[in-house]
Amino acid sequence: MRILGIESSCDETAAAVVEDGRHILSNVIASQASEHMQYGGVVPELASRRHCENILPVVRQALDDAGLTLNEIDGIAVTYAPGLIGALLVGVSFAKGLAMMSGKPLIPVHHTEGHAAANYLVHPDLEPPYLGIIVSGGHTRIAEVLDYTTFRTVGKTRDDAAGECFDKCARAMGFPYPGGVHVDQAARRGDASAFRLPKTKMEGNPYDFSFSGLKTYIVNLLHTADQRGESVNKEDLAAALQQEIARVVTEKTVAAAKALGYRQIALSGGVSANSGVRNALLAACEKNGFTLCMPPVALCGDNAAMIAAQGYYNYLAGITADETLNAVASKELRGETAGICS
Repeated sequence: MRILGIESSCDETAAAVVEDGRHILSNVIASQASEHMQYGGVVPELASRRHCENILPVVRQALDDAGLTLNEIDGIAVTYAPGLIGALLVGVSFAKGLAMMSGKPLIPVHHTEGHAAANYLVHPDLEPPYLGIIVSGGHTRIAEVLDYTTFRTVGKTRDDAAGECFDKCARAMGFPYPGGVHVDQAARRGDASAFRLPKTKMEGNPYDFSFSGLKTYIVNLLHTADQRGESVNKEDLAAALQQEIARVVTEKTVAAAKALGYRQIALSGGVSANSGVRNALLAACEKNGFTLCMPPVALCGDNAAMIAAQGYYNYLAGITADETLNAVASKELRGETAGICS
């Protein structure tokens, strides 16, 4: 079964064709990063306009690269939530038009579920149930992947996600957008021990995350230094920031896996491209005898191949939509909250 996937939740216009949820036939991404760089972040209205301009040629190229016509596609999957509402509406509206015109089934996909599905494209033996850790700009979440379409949340961020912390700290350090990659590069040259960053203390669910305090501390540190005319070694600070985020993500994920009895962990999301997070979690999994799956860096960020992959499993589960499908800016994962979180 060949699924055409469409992704437009933020600033990448993407389309891909995936066969049977596992094999990429094409994967096209039109990034707007260079345009948003001058503003230091994504400008929602500008992103929406560029999606309108890019979506038709991107979808056409995805079909051409796969050597297929729309008639040879079995279903059309699209990200409908969560994300920037204007950006989402472009993809959803285009997908609905394609589905109505072609008579192909329309398959709604939650963006976070799509990130988790990126691992199916490179790890053929990965099957639920397993423990997923999804770390991106808008989400940081540990979830039991009970089957391909059912996620049970174990812990999630209470405020800023890890990727948001990276991006806002990067901006405060003077790195260009997108900041996460620049923090990663600087961290490789820095000394993490040069700074002692605060450790978050939280009541309630031990697997929840909070990165707003860490972000505020670093922003205030830089602001105070600037007011005093003092210099800050940004490579050392980047190394300390990356080490702390990697530590928190790794410790909570491994602790949840032990508590719930999982031996297989799958890392995904935009922040899964961060070398500090990847290396820390890999080392911890090897130490504890866990199997770790993670996508290559090219599939960590927003892309349509992951949406098509999840779309395949959604279709098999009977999850389809009609012309009333709408974009949703914020929406929880399909499933339930694990009792361990109470």
